[in-house]
Amino acid sequence: MGKRIVIAGAGYAGVLAAKKLYKRLKKADVSITLIDKNPYHTMLTELHEVAAHRVQEDHVRFQLEDIFAGRNVNLVMDTVKDVDFEGKTVRCENGDIPYDYLVIALGSKPTYFGTPGAMEHTFGLWSYEDALKIRHHIVDVFSRAVKEKDAAKRKSLLTFFVVGAGFTGVEMAGELAEWIPELCEKFHVPREDVRLVNVDLLERVVPMFPEKVGAKADRRLRKMGVELMLKTSVKAVGDGYIELESGERTFREETQTVIWTAGIESADAVKALDLEKEGRGRIKTDEYLRAVGKEDVFVAGDNVYFIPEGMNTPVLQMVENAEQSADTVVHNIVALVTGEGELEKYAPKFHGAMLSVGSRYGCAYIGGQKRKISLASFFAMLTKHLIYIIYFIQILGWKGFFEYVRNEFFTIRRRRSILGGHFSNRTPSFLLVPLRVFLGAYWIFEGVKKIWEGWLQSPKIAQFFASAAAVFDAAISGAAVSGATAVADATTTATQAAAEASLLFDWNILGIFRLTFIESSDYAIRLKFVLMDWFNNTFLLRTDGTQVFFQYVVVISEILIGVLLVLGLFSFFASGYAIFLQALFLMTTGLYLSQWWMIFAAIALLIGSGRIFGLDYYVLPAMKEGWRRNRLVKRLYLYHD
Repeated sequence: MGKRIVIAGAGYAGVLAAKKLYKRLKKADVSITLIDKNPYHTMLTELHEVAAHRVQEDHVRFQLEDIFAGRNVNLVMDTVKDVDFEGKTVRCENGDIPYDYLVIALGSKPTYFGTPGAMEHTFGLWSYEDALKIRHHIVDVFSRAVKEKDAAKRKSLLTFFVVGAGFTGVEMAGELAEWIPELCEKFHVPREDVRLVNVDLLERVVPMFPEKVGAKADRRLRKMGVELMLKTSVKAVGDGYIELESGERTFREETQTVIWTAGIESADAVKALDLEKEGRGRIKTDEYLRAVGKEDVFVAGDNVYFIPEGMNTPVLQMVENAEQSADTVVHNIVALVTGEGELEKYAPKFHGAMLSVGSRYGCAYIGGQKRKISLASFFAMLTKHLIYIIYFIQILGWKGFFEYVRNEFFTIRRRRSILGGHFSNRTPSFLLVPLRVFLGAYWIFEGVKKIWEGWLQSPKIAQFFASAAAVFDAAISGAAVSGATAVADATTTATQAAAEASLLFDWNILGIFRLTFIESSDYAIRLKFVLMDWFNNTFLLRTDGTQVFFQYVVVISEILIGVLLVLGLFSFFASGYAIFLQALFLMTTGLYLSQWWMIFAAIALLIGSGRIFGLDYYVLPAMKEGWRRNRLVKRLYLYHD
């Protein structure tokens, strides 16, 4: 019987460990089991975006069966209660699961520091469900406030407290500050009636950042209308109020919304384990990330309590620690299972952190171990998006990339993105239908016209190329071409020039490309490409037979593109092929400027144009479902929802 590897927890560390273990051990005699109470993995660092209604709910939730599709990883939806280390068994609500090697990655939960009423009367932000509760609650209090006649109760409904000015608290406050004006507009509430407060015991926001970087976040919050109560502790939270203490002063604020982001501690299941712990229930490990005293139990992510060599404090509970600790745990388990290689000591190299304050502004402090730089505004947000894209790709490949970009840029609400609304799909798609049908009819006309001109009977491409080249060559040499053959329309036979051709510019780019722009009967441009010239001389123009063959290809292609666009069938393929053909024309005969509209029309029709009054509305969903069911496609994540 092979070795049994059990991973408890499907957070950042657990999912990455399971994926990497499968990749490294897929040919070995092992079984890999991943246990979690939910059937999905949650992007905890993105919860504030869901809570403040910036992105769709599914943006932060990935089904485990999708992540591990085509991979021999046993997924068990259950709640871990304890571990019998002597009997090597994970005890769950619905049964016991034996192991030879165990990875504990059960994550954390909010900590309330014994504050009276905090657990009962605040909203946490540490799960998918938490984010949805906050979102629905905020909409609810606005709807109640507009109907409330009592001024004090109305003020309480429109007062929002975020406790904690660390990363999560500042990001939550920033998102709320951005969402509140939208809610005020929707419910006809004056913005000045709404109060948003971020409170923390510390003297500055985001103390993990250098003071100058944190000050940027401070200024941004205040600019967005967030009131900062620093050096202020929370003494109690009750039904409709929060009690605060600042210096010698203790006071109460009436509010219906307190969001708690003041810190985390290990999950209850971790606290129940008979292991040596430190710092709010984190498990002490050796340098190989094994639980102290246990040779077969490894720890990853937030549950690790370990002070690496050269550091004075334990590793931070952040995503980069989850990723790097998962790598070390996987390496060491593989070494033990295969008997190959040495155990690896955990030596994390943290590269800084990034913080978003709303959708358009961020702060970052990133770099190597010896030198870090600070970024702000657009560049900080761009860096954060790029890092998240890499993580989404790690988890779900192409599907992860597509979903992230779609949710953060293409379907964004109220222009809440670093790109504003410039890439969001706000234009009604049905307005593209006339353009799609007209472009399709134009391509059909061009193909049929070539049939009338004899493209299916005799070779014409050589003459077609030569007549176009003559005008460009004459313009380059400075010779008059009045009465000579002018630039060929890329989809028609050559026509006589109506005027002299003159050169506007002729650029040779690295000896590979040559871009020429001339004025004749119209402005024309050609982009010569050495590989295209080689292909034409070697294959296309080799014999009369090859010319006629490629003429057939061009005619059939033009008619096919046209028919597909008119019908709205496979419009992405048709539009992409149209762009490809125009690129070929540009590199051979050149194009009139009057023809360029066809390229940009095809670009506009690339995504989804056939789903409105087109056959793609019926065909693509059926094909998509069949494609997704393919085992290899699911394993490589070559699909999207």
